[in-house]
Amino acid sequence: MIEAILIINNYGQARLARFYNKPAFAEQKKIIQECFQLLSKRSDRVCNFLEGSSSWGKNVKLIYRHYATLYFVFAVDASESELGVLDLIQVFVEALDKCFENVCELDLIFYADKVNYILDEIVMGGMVLETSLKQILHAVNGNLQAKKATRGRARSQKPHVLKRQ
Repeated sequence: MIEAILIINNYGQARLARFYNKPAFAEQKKIIQECFQLLSKRSDRVCNFLEGSSSWGKNVKLIYRHYATLYFVFAVDASESELGVLDLIQVFVEALDKCFENVCELDLIFYADKVNYILDEIVMGGMVLETSLKQILHAVNGNLQAKKATRGRARSQKPHVLKRQ
């Protein structure tokens, strides 16, 4: 099971933090800080798997990829395949890249709702739902079209004005 998904920039600021075991906010901050300290010390030439820190417990592994200024981190238990999770991170990043046309850190900040929707198409409740990039993009595009249609209908309707009698 996936315990958490984090996106952390090179300065240790979380750009996305999704915890599936719901620790307290102070504990979440501590976990993010520990993850950043562990990851920022590592060379790009070492493997992308780490044993969890003291905050996570013994059975949790951190699997990550470093893209430009962002660390994409998945904290998983022993039942998840490390290579499968690396592929999942790749699918998530590719989906973001397709949706935002060369995604950057600012896209994660200003379009957090869309990023969360994309992530919800991939992982829900700590379980992997979809790994096909084509299916993920199809669902995201369907959602965008539905939103546009709803907005168009809302604008075309005239507001009801109450007349005084």
